[in-house]
Amino acid sequence: MSENEFQLGRHLFYDPILSKDQTISCASCHLQANSFTHTDHELSHGIGGIIGKRNSLAIMNLAWNSSFMWDGGVNHIELQALAPISSKNEMGSSLNEVVAKLNSSEKYKALFFNSYKDSLATGQKTLLALTQFTVMLNSYNSKYDKYIIDKGGDLFTQQEKNGLNIFRKNCASCHTEPLFTNNEFRNNGLTLDPFLNDYGRMQITNKSEDSLKFKVPTLRNIQFTPPYMHDGRFQNLKEVISHYKLGIVHSKTLAKELNSNLNLSHKEEVDLLVFLRTLTDYEFLFNDRFSYPF
Repeated sequence: MSENEFQLGRHLFYDPILSKDQTISCASCHLQANSFTHTDHELSHGIGGIIGKRNSLAIMNLAWNSSFMWDGGVNHIELQALAPISSKNEMGSSLNEVVAKLNSSEKYKALFFNSYKDSLATGQKTLLALTQFTVMLNSYNSKYDKYIIDKGGDLFTQQEKNGLNIFRKNCASCHTEPLFTNNEFRNNGLTLDPFLNDYGRMQITNKSEDSLKFKVPTLRNIQFTPPYMHDGRFQNLKEVISHYKLGIVHSKTLAKELNSNLNLSHKEEVDLLVFLRTLTDYEFLFNDRFSYPF
């Protein structure tokens, strides 16, 4: 790791210079206060007001991810930024175009020189710098974390303890502690949106057994990352729980963990929601080190 590379990546992350018309930055869809995702619309927006196909994933703890994107179409963190840069629905540019603009910028000539002792921007160095920033977006200081470190202790209320037990019984097989994801792909029983016609992982593998499977997202900071699911169809966590109680669509690829609907009383639902709030890491959400650098 290099501090200069981190700062270069931070500038790149927040700079719309990465997009074709210089209107969209990484931060346009990945806002720090929302755990580096967006919350004001269901699907991501790109240049020219183009609407994308999916809700953006929250960015955190990426070093422990074995794949990226909802369908796992990227399997290396240093290549991840290529997808939004080159997507016609997002930044609509190319790495060559981005590098040309960076090399015409006196500011970036200085930043690249500070990082690499060479003012010349290249595609490899640009992607590496972005990685140096995003790989440091680590969330690990929530109330839940403090409770675990304290080996139980008295930090949790009884309601939060009840919620944790309910979570471990019903949710943890996919949203596995401590990352609150198993980094795998699951069909969680959502109906197919006929407009988006998104079959998820199958579009990458071309295997029918991957139909309607999407990456299991982390639940860290989940309080601040609505809307939920790959297409942003649920606006709040109560709707998410209602889906698992009443809305699961059974199919051949449905996750085996969901063969039975979630069976919770109203009190148990409330306790679960209260527990999920303990996964919020306020220090991460408001850390000046990760904020807009200009």
